[in-house]
Amino acid sequence: MSSIALITSTPVESKELRCKIVPQPKEATKTIFEGKLHGKNVVFTHCGIGKANAAHSTTLVLENYDIDFLILFGIGGAYTLQKTGDIAVAESENYAEEGVSTKEGWRSMEFMGLPLLKNEKEYYNTFPLEAELSNLAIKASKDCGFNVMSGDFITVSQCSGTRESGEVLRKRFSGLCENMEGAAVAHLCAFYRIPMIEIRGISNMVKDRDLGKWDIDKAASNCSKAVIELVRRLK
Repeated sequence: MSSIALITSTPVESKELRCKIVPQPKEATKTIFEGKLHGKNVVFTHCGIGKANAAHSTTLVLENYDIDFLILFGIGGAYTLQKTGDIAVAESENYAEEGVSTKEGWRSMEFMGLPLLKNEKEYYNTFPLEAELSNLAIKASKDCGFNVMSGDFITVSQCSGTRESGEVLRKRFSGLCENMEGAAVAHLCAFYRIPMIEIRGISNMVKDRDLGKWDIDKAASNCSKAVIELVRRLK
């Protein structure tokens, strides 16, 4: 029986959504839970933080369950034009740092001639997501009453803690927001040919790091509400 996969990195990001799944998943990381959400079969897990953890958990889910759609959700930092609690939906995921540093500056995997994945097409740093599903996520989020933007997400190993470092990464891929897991999950979904949707609540602006201006709880709550509504609409 096919399911919808729900993956996020930490229990803080999933609290509100977990309360709606029957039976309710626990806070454990690297544990896969099965349940129902809006009467639909879901497979839920906390993958842990970062690309390696995300790729590991995604592989476990996609190897062991019949998945129709995978939804990656959580919080993220926005580069421009958003405020805490807003929703961002990915049109693509991009590995920010895979490449080479040259005298002329950073260059991508395509510059090196080394695709990170090759099936019907070659994937270098960028993994496009399906526009129809992204549009469904945008509509669901807007109908929840949230301000929503969509665009290119950037996946980092080192979060941007200054305005200057964030601007460097934003320019590489015309980035909307950054996170630490998305490109790895998109990479594996492309490998297994599973449709993926990524939704994030904005917890902070990518500026000089000031935790006093962050709102993780609001970002996580709004994101969970958007995902719950999206699951209701998926067919």
